[in-house]
Amino acid sequence: MDAPIRNERPLYVLSGPVIHGRGNGRTVGMPTANLPVPPGAALPPFGVYAARVRVGDREYLGVTNVGLRPTLTADPVPTVETFLPGFSGDLYGREITVSLYAFLRPTRKMASLREVEAQVEKDAEEARRLLGGNGM
Repeated sequence: MDAPIRNERPLYVLSGPVIHGRGNGRTVGMPTANLPVPPGAALPPFGVYAARVRVGDREYLGVTNVGLRPTLTADPVPTVETFLPGFSGDLYGREITVSLYAFLRPTRKMASLREVEAQVEKDAEEARRLLGGNGM
């Protein structure tokens, strides 16, 4: 088990305006902030990361999936989508910066969206443990 991360530099930093996704996370109470991924864009290794997300002058804890979504679609186009536990508000069109601090796990196909929800809750707990705080 890794020790909590304190004041280290992020592994990767991604930024851009929040765009509309497919809305699947919203159906289970876990909406995500999706960043645009231009064709051919350089991305970090695919998987799930503990993140800190800057929105304006505030910073939030996040769980970010970079890559494919095998439970939901066979679409080969990668996505960058971040769940911000405890955040409520509309981020569409707002510029955000997602700093990825720790690789939590590889992406894997799950049996249902409910199973994804349960795993993301575990991921959020691990992100809290590593990065501290709830809404920072």
